[in-house]
Amino acid sequence: MSKINTAERVSREASDNFVFQRSLLAYHEAAERIRGEVLEIGTGAGYGIEVVAPRAARFITIDKHEPAPELLALPNVEFRRATVPPLPFEDGMFDCVISFQVIEHIQRDRGFVREVSRVLRPGGRFILTTPNAPMSLTRNPWHVREYTADELRALLGGEFSRIEALGVSGNEKVMAYYERNRRSVERILRFDPLDLQHRLPRRLLALPYDLMNRLNRRRLLRANTELTTSIRMDDYALGQVTNESFDLFFIAEK
Repeated sequence: MSKINTAERVSREASDNFVFQRSLLAYHEAAERIRGEVLEIGTGAGYGIEVVAPRAARFITIDKHEPAPELLALPNVEFRRATVPPLPFEDGMFDCVISFQVIEHIQRDRGFVREVSRVLRPGGRFILTTPNAPMSLTRNPWHVREYTADELRALLGGEFSRIEALGVSGNEKVMAYYERNRRSVERILRFDPLDLQHRLPRRLLALPYDLMNRLNRRRLLRANTELTTSIRMDDYALGQVTNESFDLFFIAEK
């Protein structure tokens, strides 16, 4: 049996393709909107570096874990190991901050947003994504919280003067996979008649959830190989945010 990586760090593994292609879209959309000196909070596997860094004058990416060295080979790229908040940078250092699938893991989310605002120059942009709460199929114990569009807008509005709220949606192919995943999750949840997923502390559920999530993705891959592997970035689209958006894609200007 191959190694079971944490499902919270999306990879190029075929079973992650449904999520990977959606994440890739976020980087490409952000690359069209950045300028100057850019900070990324949450490097993850690092696959976004090659998309975003060529559009930046300087690109600093931070995470608890360092990505593969070859991903840091571009001359304008710098990696720093850090946990947030706070951010280990001076006031007004960056023109743009990007952070994808991170804020839902942050306990002190208001402090996190304040720190992002602090390190941005006037007129700077904060581009972030996070799961859209109405589309979640079950509690994710790795997430401190998940946001609706209104909740995220209110959070960002405390520090930023202008907010553009967008959402990532999927076409028929994507929705077909989502429906298969929904039915699979429902079958798993039949083994939790006491609804322990919402009753137990997050720390007790995180590893069992991660194992089941990874195994479920691999089961879906085996049962629906062609569908799973055929999903591409272009099967997702960025547009008006709705309850059916998979992710929230917000752009906040200081």
